[in-house]
Amino acid sequence: MAQRKQGVSPELDELSSTLVGDALDMLAEGEDVNVLLVVEDNLRNVASYVFSDDGAEALLEGAYQRVKDLARKKGDREAGLGEPQRYALVYEGAIEDEDGSFVDALLLEFGERGWQAYSAYSLYQGKGLGDEFAWTDPAPAGEMDCLL
Repeated sequence: MAQRKQGVSPELDELSSTLVGDALDMLAEGEDVNVLLVVEDNLRNVASYVFSDDGAEALLEGAYQRVKDLARKKGDREAGLGEPQRYALVYEGAIEDEDGSFVDALLLEFGERGWQAYSAYSLYQGKGLGDEFAWTDPAPAGEMDCLL
């Protein structure tokens, strides 16, 4: 298999940053994020998908499968999406703190065709508290297998 490029393209950075911002807004309003997925083609057309009403692992697996299906089908005509070039997904979870306790986190996974995929997280507190909701800047969590 060909070597994947390292780093993050400006297009993927914009796609994933917008998704994280939308998810943080949802959390501030007290909404459940479940699993949110956005996929973009070369023309910058974006299709959004929401996964809910199942267990966390099943939702995440559903999002992974959707990306793979979109790649196999070369897009989603109904959603106006051509062949997928990049994707980002977010979901609620928890990260283990230094003292062994778990803290709420928004988890992000993102990748682009021909590039290495990555994950990141943003800690948050005060879900549903509007202006009192607080979060950290996203921190890297490691490399992932790219779904494209």
